[in-house]
Amino acid sequence: MSAFLISTAVIFVAELGDKSQLMAMTFAARYRARDVLIAITVATAIVHLASVAIGALIGDQFEDSQGTISVIAGIAFLFFAAWTLRGDELTEDEADKARTSAGAAILVVGVAFFLAELGDKTMLATITLATQEGWLGTWIGSTVGMVAADALAIGVGAVLGKHLPERAIKIGASLAFVVFGVLLIVDGAGWL
Repeated sequence: MSAFLISTAVIFVAELGDKSQLMAMTFAARYRARDVLIAITVATAIVHLASVAIGALIGDQFEDSQGTISVIAGIAFLFFAAWTLRGDELTEDEADKARTSAGAAILVVGVAFFLAELGDKTMLATITLATQEGWLGTWIGSTVGMVAADALAIGVGAVLGKHLPERAIKIGASLAFVVFGVLLIVDGAGWL
């Protein structure tokens, strides 16, 4: 249960201000929100299943070095904080594709999200979490956290449009990553 709760919270925060949220808002302007959410859920579940498999393998291989893994994970989270603060933006080409794609909405959105998430900070954060937490809870939690954040983006985007406090979201998400990162480093170094 702790793996689920931690993963949900961390990935929700990681997704705030991410390019995937911008994609979700753009796709929601073109397709039904239900179809966008279904596609996001399926794509996220697949990418995060691969992520937890990688993370569990790394965690098993280095089981005797959990302190070192915690410190490395903490450093990775500090990197994610900087990445979040820098932010992501859709290029004009990506926004045009999202608006003009033909065909089944679920397939288009699903493939786009799958490709966008490969190597993204949420995938890397999921791998990091899976090195220390149970794979099933991490997988379900990371999927729920990402889908919840993207659903929030669709809902908020529909209501508020361009009046989102993007800078405040980026700063809040970055601070959360710093807190998680520092806690991991302190735990891994045995300072707790």
